Amino acid sequence: MMLWSSLLCVVPVTIHIPLADAPSTLTRELIVSTARIVAADLRDRFGIARPRLAVAGLNPHAGEEGAIGREEIETIRPAIAQLRAEGLEVTGPHPADTMFHEAARARYDVALAMYHDQGLVPFKTLAFDSGVNVTLGLPFIRTSPDHGTAFDIAGKGLANPTSLIEAARLAARLCAA
Repeated sequence: MMLWSSLLCVVPVTIHIPLADAPSTLTRELIVSTARIVAADLRDRFGIARPRLAVAGLNPHAGEEGAIGREEIETIRPAIAQLRAEGLEVTGPHPADTMFHEAARARYDVALAMYHDQGLVPFKTLAFDSGVNVTLGLPFIRTSPDHGTAFDIAGKGLANPTSLIEAARLAARLCAA
C-alpha cells in the first residue's frame, strides 16, 4: 500500500495492526521485501530510474543509538544495509519527526514508515483531499481514494470527489507508462 500525492509518497511497512504489535511484526525480511516492491514499481510504473527510499526509524529520534529502543540497530539498519548491497538507494533510519518537512521530502521519492500512523498522519495532513491509495506489486494497476469509503456522509452531498478524481488520473498515467 503506497499513499501517493504530488507532495509526498508513503508506504507503511506494517499495515492495519495494533501499534503494540508493530515492533514484533517488523522484521528485516519485511522491510527488505517491502522496499524491493516499492523500488520496482517506482521504476517500472512511475518511471523513476533510480528511486530514492527514505526509511523511518521505529522509535523516537530513530532510537538514539539504542537509548530509546534497539529496533533500529537490530532490524532496520541491517535491512537498509542489505538493500544498499543490492544496489538500491536507501537512507535511514531517519527520525520520523524530522523526515516529512518540505526540505526533507526533496531528498527522497518515497518514505517507508514502520507503522500506519507514522506515515499516514503526515500524508493526510498534506494531502487529505487529494491522496491516492496505490497497491504495489500487482500485475495490474490498482488505485483508490486514500480516505476510504466515507459511508458516514454518503448520499448527503458532502463528499469531496478530489481523491477519486486523482486516483483515476494516476491510474491513467500509470497505464500509459
